[in-house]
Amino acid sequence: MVFTQHALPPPSGQDSADIQRWLDGLSGRFAADELAVLRQACEFAAPLYQNHNDRAGGPLLRHALGAATILAGLHLDHESVAAAILHATPDFLPDHVEALTTTFGAGIAELVEGIFRVEQITPFSELPELPDKNAAAQHVENLRMMLLAMVSDIRVVLIKLAERTQTLRSLTHAAPEAQRPVALEARNIFAPLANRLGVWQIKWEMEDLALRFLEPALYKQVAGLLDARRVDREKYIEEVISTLRRALAQEGIEAELSGRPKHISSIVAKMRRKQIEFSELYDVRAVRLLVNDTQNCYAALSVVHAMWPPIEKEFDDYIANPKPNGYRSLHTAVTGPNGLALEVQIRTRDMHHDSELGVAAHWRYKENKQSQAKVDEKIAWLRQILAWKADLADSGELKEQFRNELLQDRVYVFTPLGKVIDLQQGATPVDFAYALHTDIGHRTRGAKVDGLIVPLKYKLQNGQRVEILTAKQPSPSRDWLRPQLGYLKSARARAKVRHWFKTQNLDESIAQGRAILERELHRLGAVAVNQEKLAHRLQFPKLDDLLAALGQNDITARKLGNAIREEAPAKAETAAPARRAQRRLPPTGVLIEGESTLVYKLARCCQPQKPAAIAGYITRASGITIHRQDCPFLLRLKAEKGDRILSAEWV
Repeated sequence: MVFTQHALPPPSGQDSADIQRWLDGLSGRFAADELAVLRQACEFAAPLYQNHNDRAGGPLLRHALGAATILAGLHLDHESVAAAILHATPDFLPDHVEALTTTFGAGIAELVEGIFRVEQITPFSELPELPDKNAAAQHVENLRMMLLAMVSDIRVVLIKLAERTQTLRSLTHAAPEAQRPVALEARNIFAPLANRLGVWQIKWEMEDLALRFLEPALYKQVAGLLDARRVDREKYIEEVISTLRRALAQEGIEAELSGRPKHISSIVAKMRRKQIEFSELYDVRAVRLLVNDTQNCYAALSVVHAMWPPIEKEFDDYIANPKPNGYRSLHTAVTGPNGLALEVQIRTRDMHHDSELGVAAHWRYKENKQSQAKVDEKIAWLRQILAWKADLADSGELKEQFRNELLQDRVYVFTPLGKVIDLQQGATPVDFAYALHTDIGHRTRGAKVDGLIVPLKYKLQNGQRVEILTAKQPSPSRDWLRPQLGYLKSARARAKVRHWFKTQNLDESIAQGRAILERELHRLGAVAVNQEKLAHRLQFPKLDDLLAALGQNDITARKLGNAIREEAPAKAETAAPARRAQRRLPPTGVLIEGESTLVYKLARCCQPQKPAAIAGYITRASGITIHRQDCPFLLRLKAEKGDRILSAEWV
């Protein structure tokens, strides 16, 4: 069924008034045709949202318009703003993709579908209990990375940030039990993502509201300790900037000044990080100066210190001594007007650009943690796109710029208990099992993804919940080691399977190795060689270790032959003419797996003769037996014990 806007009733009178008031507030931000799309989105969503509320109990339409307002304030394109308005429509439209594509086009429909997919892995606040702080921190980081990796368009993340910020705002007067899960999500997941994407106003607002909801007593205490309300602090900064601007102009120093009043969450974080009291903070108020060159940095510093006395031990010269990550700036703290502590940062515009977009990006400087090269590339790219937004007039060009093609080499999935597992792109349930534990991998017999049985070759997708079905006893399949079958993507998991087979087939490997060694000793005429000494020469502590390595093809025939000659040089030398004579004879015998040195015998059941097609079978007691490929006994063995069948051919 083709779904159109006309299938829905018009908005109610109150909704129409809210929509018109909201559109009036966007005057001048969007073109007329873009405003028409936004109006259409409002009129499409309003009947669906009618009589539905957000988490705080307010009208759902007002919640959607609030999120859209935040995105408009970030200067995002009209598609993103429209998708924010429509973000909840999948809850009310079973055929939402078709309906949205028909009415608004594929671009907006894809954004809404991306938001819907992200919603399927929330709430992020339901984290597993991880007693190890490092493991818990890594789990939260994996959650953030999963959210970034699972969307093809990064605007989905920005829309989600705006929607979560609006949710926090609406919960200001809600009950604590409603505030806590949203605040946990904001603090652990969304605020750090906003920080990484350079959306500072969202980051600070999220962190302040999260602190207010999670630790209300501490929030009120710090708020009370501040000697002025935020408005008063900002007014103070404006006065400082005005005074400082005049002093710099008198010295002929061109500078761009901006205030940086601290947020309550930032104050609390610094007190905890440095383990100091509020009275010991010197950067509750801060000013940043951007000048033309390094010389003017120090000249401006002299002006600041001449105006206000510096606070002892609160000066850092990161220009002469940059931080290890390349961060450069002058930091000082002074006793400013009215005797209040004031932090001043001074840097060139190039330094500021490097600190914002280079290796000293603000999110890494604050979070103090390393990241993979591709993540660095991703974040730098995203922040650059945000900076370019004002210069990109064509929405089609903007859409392409926002496409996220990084981090596609990883996939993030959940365990049944909610832990995030980081895997290679293309990983299967078998890879997942070995990532959990080697024993679970060995005992894997099946898998469920999001509650449904899937093949073990199934390629896992971001955000899925995976459950492994296990047998009581470990018994990996040799098929897992065949790359063309696609059971394993991880080299580490493949190595674990190989090791298991080496361990389990030790007796057979020793028997095969003994046959190989005896054959080589006879050919070299060195049957009297001390085999224990030979093992030591090849750096094996015991003879059985050497035999197992031979049976597993870990030692080449050349290496074995050289060791035998070194252990019995005289006898090996006398055998050389006989070997040369043998090489001149026409080739006879059987090649097994491409090797001519393996000991074998012909099966009595089918009595294979040249040129009949043949194959080898590893017996438990008497080495390798050669059968005709159409031998009934061999055909039965293939069905029951196919991993013990070897390729063979006449020579």
